[in-house]
Amino acid sequence: MLSFIKHKTVAFVLLFCLATTNAWADEQSVKLADMDVTVWSQSFSASVKRPIIIFSHGFHGCATQSRFLMEAFAGAGYLVFAPNHRDATCGGGKAKSSDRPEVPFGKIGVWNQDSFRDRADDIGNLIAAIKTDERFRDLIDWEHFGLAGYSLGGYTVLGLGGAWPSWKLPGIKAILAVSPFAQPFVQHKTLTDLSAPVMYQGGTLDFGITPWLQKSQGAYDQSTQSKYYVEFRNAGHSAWTDLARGNRDSIIVYSLAFMNHYVKGEPAEPVLTQTLSDVSALRYVSELGNSR
Repeated sequence: MLSFIKHKTVAFVLLFCLATTNAWADEQSVKLADMDVTVWSQSFSASVKRPIIIFSHGFHGCATQSRFLMEAFAGAGYLVFAPNHRDATCGGGKAKSSDRPEVPFGKIGVWNQDSFRDRADDIGNLIAAIKTDERFRDLIDWEHFGLAGYSLGGYTVLGLGGAWPSWKLPGIKAILAVSPFAQPFVQHKTLTDLSAPVMYQGGTLDFGITPWLQKSQGAYDQSTQSKYYVEFRNAGHSAWTDLARGNRDSIIVYSLAFMNHYVKGEPAEPVLTQTLSDVSALRYVSELGNSR
């Protein structure tokens, strides 16, 4: 009976969270800091400042590669910005899919704070531009600022959260790292320097990334609290992009619950400590408890 009640409660939370993201969200392409940037938002009064999320895409991806998740954030009241990094190959990106990474992904021992530093600079320059741009400067509450990143974008936002000390940005309230390339930080043991709560998301079919998140002394174990790890069943590396659909609803629910609690400061949704049906593992150490 208790199991039935728990699953009914989780199902209700799922439906409620999804319902709150159905609000219309506008998407526009703008130039900021000499970059192509996609912005998602709702139409609110200019007198009401909104929380902000900045998203960093994967290697050879682009700003719009995870549109489903950005629309969900915007539908929940965030102002969302996503720049095209110089390695972008879609959405107007100038790079080519044949371009090699500046540092081989298979040689994590040689990665350091200079590796893909241009991505950190992109985010820093974007923030400076937003703060002075007359279209956006009065719309944002910088006391409620979160970062999200996918794959190499996950590497980017973890670095900005303090995993590379020279990249560290002030004022970050939460870091959502979905299928993040965290291997260099695991190798160098720098995730203890994260300055904000972090949620890692992985998948049972995400063979190149997820093992580094969930293994003993992997990214989750090395990170300081508050920290969460969600692993989705049958999710491969593309699960967090618009190329895949299988786990979208649950990805949205956990991502929103995490950001709403730590960026907006809202009460924690029960789903942060409960497993949905397509979740194979959920771990957390935070003010909400300890799953271990």
